[in-house]
Amino acid sequence: MKTIFGNTDGLKHSQLKRLQNLYKRRIPPEYVISYELARDISSLSWETGRQVALLANRAGKIIYVILGDANGVVIPDTPDYRTLPGKLKGLRCVHTHLDQSALSKDDLTDLSLLRLDAMAAVEVNKNGGPGDIHMGHIMPQRPAEPSYRILPPINPHDLDTGFLELIQALESELDQTEKSEKFDPDRERALLVSVTTFSRKKAEESLHELQDLAVSGGITVIDTILQIRNKPDPRFLMGRGKLRDITLAALEKGASLIIFDQDLNPSQIRSITNHVELKIIDRTQLILDIFAQRARTREGKLQVELAQLKYMLPRLVAKNTAMSRLTGGIGGRGPGETKLEINRRRVRERIARLAKDLAKIQKQRKQQRSEREKKGVPIVSIIGYTNAGKSTLLNTLTKSDVLAESRLFATLDPTSRRLRLPRDKEIIITDTVGFIRDLPKDLIVAFRATLEELEQADLLLHVIDVSNPRRNDQIQSVERILSDLDLDHIPMIRVLNKQDILSEETVQILSDRYEGVAVSAIKRKSLIPLVERIEGSLFLSGSSSESPYENDSEGKRQNDEPDLR
Repeated sequence: MKTIFGNTDGLKHSQLKRLQNLYKRRIPPEYVISYELARDISSLSWETGRQVALLANRAGKIIYVILGDANGVVIPDTPDYRTLPGKLKGLRCVHTHLDQSALSKDDLTDLSLLRLDAMAAVEVNKNGGPGDIHMGHIMPQRPAEPSYRILPPINPHDLDTGFLELIQALESELDQTEKSEKFDPDRERALLVSVTTFSRKKAEESLHELQDLAVSGGITVIDTILQIRNKPDPRFLMGRGKLRDITLAALEKGASLIIFDQDLNPSQIRSITNHVELKIIDRTQLILDIFAQRARTREGKLQVELAQLKYMLPRLVAKNTAMSRLTGGIGGRGPGETKLEINRRRVRERIARLAKDLAKIQKQRKQQRSEREKKGVPIVSIIGYTNAGKSTLLNTLTKSDVLAESRLFATLDPTSRRLRLPRDKEIIITDTVGFIRDLPKDLIVAFRATLEELEQADLLLHVIDVSNPRRNDQIQSVERILSDLDLDHIPMIRVLNKQDILSEETVQILSDRYEGVAVSAIKRKSLIPLVERIEGSLFLSGSSSESPYENDSEGKRQNDEPDLR
């Protein structure tokens, strides 16, 4: 027996039977609905006082029969009918309107959100018969034009409108439009959303950083939306109406992804994804994805996978818990484990294996640190906000070729190089993973083996992008993380990078304010004061009269050549 979806409470057996029989009906391909079918659903709607809706495919077969209330219906999930780029869903929705009205805003929203072939509303007259039929369909996106078209009312006795030809022509036009816009099918197009209680300025800065993260992750940002509320909605983060408007805007702009600047809890993810067919991720998921792209070593890959699984575990949800399988044997009778429970168990098992592998790496690192301590070579660790210029500084100091790009988290795996100072002293300089505001806790835990390298550092170089207007917040974020890791006892030099972008007067003021050394990481000459400061901090001696970067033409830099540790 076919399922009648929606509100069937209080119906008579005969009414339920008539609703069931609708599944046996067929709609001619050139009709959006036949007169006989429009008459029957109008009669049922008039008798029950509720809207009746049909979802039919392009062959005219009724796939879903839905019963709502007097004001609307809720369209169920349609897992067998997914939308593809340049294509529609392959389903039309025809439903009744008891108030004899045209297509409502909710109708047009569902049309756009679900990318239906068409949305039609049948007026129910005072005698329970069908009145005019109102129909709308999606239109290819054009600037300053709506994303849908509403046709003139159709007489119920004149329904031969060439429906199938219309939809096929429309789909062809949609496909050509998307191809002409040259969308990269392998590149996500995202709408960024921030719902916050912060001031507008602070919220805009956070949203700008989210945009930088998205670009760094290979995502095309098509638009940003900011909403400031007194307090977030516990279920949807924003109001349901605002969520509908945002999703509609995303579809109109051709987005395949919505990224929230705020972290979504498991219930919010479930609630939002139940109302939106687009992919939904939050800031933490975006950062984890970037880390997954950047990891190159086995250790880095293990750490990222562990962080992803720990984040995913409480967010595993199943829309259909009826799926189950028997485990077999004594105690295995009955429904067995649900698919959701099996998935969670497997994730927990994988987390345990990854934690064991990373514990071995921690042990190996401890042994390596012990060997370095025996040799008495000081360790200097470069830290700082992501994209502040840490890798560039390492490259210039040691003449290395570590990947350095102007994007967030360009490098992930830590790199160590040896540097000989002017007074014939050697140090090891380590470039660490960049920090960021609200660095995900799961990521900090997973990267503990890497971050433990900082515990053995004799000196920290905190690289600051002094040209960034958000430098104060970035400094606080980095030093807050150091405090959380109990690393704030290690001596630290603030390195004010990118001084060449600012005026000399501004650089001097900022150097005094932050008590730092101003440099330009791409210019070796500018690093002379920093090298002298490092030497003085580590070996408690005065500044050297000789610099490793002076007299290059006389060959006095040979002791400065790096070697890979």
